[in-house]
Amino acid sequence: MSKRVQPPWSPPEATSGPVLKVFNSLTRQKEVFRPISGKKVTWYSCGPTVYDASHMGHARSYITFDILRRVLADYFGYDIFFVMNITDIDDKIIKRARQNYLFERYIGEERSLQAVLNDAKLVLEKLSETTQNTIDLDKKQMYEKLLVNLTKSVEELENAVKSGDNTKIEEAKKNYVMRSKDPLSDWLDCKFGATITDNAIFTSLPQHWEQEFHKDMEALNILKPHVLTRVSEYIPEIVAYISKIISNGFGYEANGSVYFDVAAFDKQPNHYYAKLVPEAYGDTNSLQEGEGDLTTADQRNEKHSPNDFALWKRSKPGEPAWDSPWGKGRPGWHIECSAMASTIFGDTLDIHTGGVDLKFPHHDNEIAQSEAHFGASEWVKYFLHSGHLTIAGCKMSKSLKNFVSIQDALAKYTARQLRFAFLLHAWRDTLDYSQNTMEVALQYEKNFNEFFLNVKDLTRNFLKKPTLVGHYVKWEGQEMELNGQFLRTKDNVHAALCDNIDTRTSLESLRDLVTASNLYIRDKNSPNCLLLHDIAVYITKMLSIFGAISESSKIGFPVSSGNESNSEDKILPYLEILAAFRDKIRTFARSLKATEILQECDRLRDETLPNVGVRLEDREGAPSAVKIVGRDILLKEKETKKMQELEKAKEKERKKAELAAAQAAKEAQKKIPPSEMFKLETDKYSKFDENGLPTHDAQGKEISKGQLKKLQKLQQAQEKKHQEYLATLS
Repeated sequence: MSKRVQPPWSPPEATSGPVLKVFNSLTRQKEVFRPISGKKVTWYSCGPTVYDASHMGHARSYITFDILRRVLADYFGYDIFFVMNITDIDDKIIKRARQNYLFERYIGEERSLQAVLNDAKLVLEKLSETTQNTIDLDKKQMYEKLLVNLTKSVEELENAVKSGDNTKIEEAKKNYVMRSKDPLSDWLDCKFGATITDNAIFTSLPQHWEQEFHKDMEALNILKPHVLTRVSEYIPEIVAYISKIISNGFGYEANGSVYFDVAAFDKQPNHYYAKLVPEAYGDTNSLQEGEGDLTTADQRNEKHSPNDFALWKRSKPGEPAWDSPWGKGRPGWHIECSAMASTIFGDTLDIHTGGVDLKFPHHDNEIAQSEAHFGASEWVKYFLHSGHLTIAGCKMSKSLKNFVSIQDALAKYTARQLRFAFLLHAWRDTLDYSQNTMEVALQYEKNFNEFFLNVKDLTRNFLKKPTLVGHYVKWEGQEMELNGQFLRTKDNVHAALCDNIDTRTSLESLRDLVTASNLYIRDKNSPNCLLLHDIAVYITKMLSIFGAISESSKIGFPVSSGNESNSEDKILPYLEILAAFRDKIRTFARSLKATEILQECDRLRDETLPNVGVRLEDREGAPSAVKIVGRDILLKEKETKKMQELEKAKEKERKKAELAAAQAAKEAQKKIPPSEMFKLETDKYSKFDENGLPTHDAQGKEISKGQLKKLQKLQQAQEKKHQEYLATLS
């Protein structure tokens, strides 16, 4: 007999699953994501210009890119090296620092009322001129409103001075100062800004707001960058970078400033200016805005072309300055990112991110500078831009005083709730921050949280016991169906994340899985704890990847805060003992009909435990469910329930009143004799017969026979009602 051998084996056929694609602003379409060095990703993200409080427009970018960063690292497994800059040298910072200093000095100095009034009139003239010269309609509207309020304040101050009432004068003076801060500061800066020589004024402001920015980022659960670069710390590198651009033939010096030669760059066969927004080439308004608020007409005129932009700005009096081969000056806005990113990463990087408003000219100028410096035709492989943020459908900007600070938002919502709002929008689309948007986000959070609480309650005893044979039970049709939904959800989430990191579709798939699981729990007498546990762990993992769960948690949202470990496992055994004891007391109290004891049991459930973050749910024929939800959530639920009960009571009273009014009207109607009922309707009828029936309408037109028959029937019905009323009087 010949020796038996193994039969041939065939491997499974290869299947082509979805591959990760991201929307690349350089091509304006989704591209397969393929880093330069395998799984290693170099990523530079534009940070804030720190001269004021961070607002929700900033959050749009930073939460968005935090989500993308987490998904790429924790879901797709990329090794990310993330760098972000802080712009601490900028026209806005210089101007704001001078204005703050001059305003504080002004209000701290003793000056006569007449001097204040004289200055006020000059401030009004300056503001009026600014309003007239403003082209931007939104800004013009803001200035016009400010002008009206300031004019009113000045008039009130003048009238107070005329009255001679010191109390009125002081109040009017205080109102004027409060309302005039911005225009007064601007006027003071125009008059005295050039006299500022203390460089500490220009460093303290950005240091303060950078610290506040970091606090905001931590509060929003945003990952820290691996490297943070500040412009003020990279002056030597920036100067060297500019020198290389000049030596390569793409920069020129003019009166101590250095400009990028766009025409020289663009005519080279391996270069192309405005790769991101080619249609914006020559957009002088955007280019001028990118040059900064302190750029003068003389500086604009010294450029070879309006398309050229500043690499190095000669410092004027009242501006901070550093040494350079071209004289005392400071970096232009665009050069900082090119120089700092290149210092860290070298001549190429995988990802560059920023808000969509930075596309042109900032990012297009960055690309041109970097390619000019390295003599390369490509600097960044993938440019990702987050969408705009609007406030209840309106444009948002600091200059329009129409912004919600991050702290304002966090005072109203939690960081998790804000993140859910962002997860429910495509990262490159406009996000409207409104009550409707947040209500949807809150509903998602509540649905997930209730599911986690239910699963933890069902699986708590199952998980804490040693593994027993009885823990594993045969799967029936319901388990097979739910598991099928579970597997499809994983596939759907993966496909959605591969498709430009679509978190909205991912969350919708997770929500559908929660719905299917809730239906399974409802319909199954003894649900499979292991299957539910696995589903809850998966959803928790995905929400952790999205940054919606900041602490380590096997299932659901942690209830502890700060650096403390999750306290749920520690306190639950004690709460279960309390709940079991209460169940026994309630059973005895019911048998004895001891209502006072039952009321105390209810008070423990409804008043005492919610105040420490514990929800107790009574279940007929089963032990009470103990759920640690969190004090704030439960108190809010309690308040909501109270409001709903009040609304319900109000609605009941309203219906009762309406019913009483209808009944009263019905009784009043009975008192009217049939011959008089139509005579009251003078807006409909003008003439009547001897029985009170209308013969002509209000316009004098004769009533038709058909209509007359209807009116006769109505009169007969009234006759019956009226007789019933008369019978009650006898």
